[in-house]
Amino acid sequence: MTIPIFYHPSYSSLSLPDNHRFPIEKYQLLYQFIKHELAERFRFITPEKASVDDISKVHCPIFVQQFVTGTLEPKAIRKMGFPWSPHLVERTLYSIGASIQGAKLALETQIASQISGGYHHSFPSFGSGFCIFNDLVIAARHLLDNNLVSKVVILDLDVHQGDGSAVCAQAMDDIVTISLHCEQNFPAKKQHSDYDFTLNKHANDQEYQTMLQQCLLTLLVEQPDIVLYNAGADIYSGDELGYFNVSLAGVKQREQSVISFCTSNDLPIFTASGGGYQRNVDNLVNVHKQLYLSMTNG
Repeated sequence: MTIPIFYHPSYSSLSLPDNHRFPIEKYQLLYQFIKHELAERFRFITPEKASVDDISKVHCPIFVQQFVTGTLEPKAIRKMGFPWSPHLVERTLYSIGASIQGAKLALETQIASQISGGYHHSFPSFGSGFCIFNDLVIAARHLLDNNLVSKVVILDLDVHQGDGSAVCAQAMDDIVTISLHCEQNFPAKKQHSDYDFTLNKHANDQEYQTMLQQCLLTLLVEQPDIVLYNAGADIYSGDELGYFNVSLAGVKQREQSVISFCTSNDLPIFTASGGGYQRNVDNLVNVHKQLYLSMTNG
């Protein structure tokens, strides 16, 4: 069986200022890698745009309209981290749509993915940290509101706390947020996930894997109908915004642990790529590759 994976060309075609910190090229490079090296295991699907209604079930409708129509205040645009453009709106709507559709499909196929996503710093009424709308909370809300599931776990293993996800889902008892992150990293002000697991700077492979096992045991306790997984590549020791000392083999071990745990416990899983920050984009893509290699037992 091939694994469905969502991708849209707009993910990497966004024009950004010179020396912008966000590695926008990584999505196209990941697409090319999977298309050429893992073609027998994945099938690509082009997403549809998310609706404003779906997004507005999680985010303030005024914020949503201001973003879509280009009427955000300059301060709000700076906090978002991207210059506003119609192309940014298109890219955002396709990426949110991919997470909604991918999560729905994972219920049928047991595993599905998208090359973008994991926008966990997005709050109900503003975007931040390169995250505009919170795709995984929106996807979870869509599944729940359409009676496709009764409980969703968002498993956030990006090195940065899923602060926006914690706040977006705070009043939603049917969405459980789990975040394993670096205590000393961004954001300076942490929010309260349902479960926060923290490690200090320079945590190594063994320390990370030990804490990860606690996260996975929490999944068993919660017994969700689906896991939405933010597979941030920024836990890697070479990440410029990461602070952990996790090797490339340690990243792959994380991915294998999560995928095999969900598979062996009959938990459908949808994956989003999350963060990763290296000026050398080829090196960054190599870290992200570990997720897809693990999904194919490669």
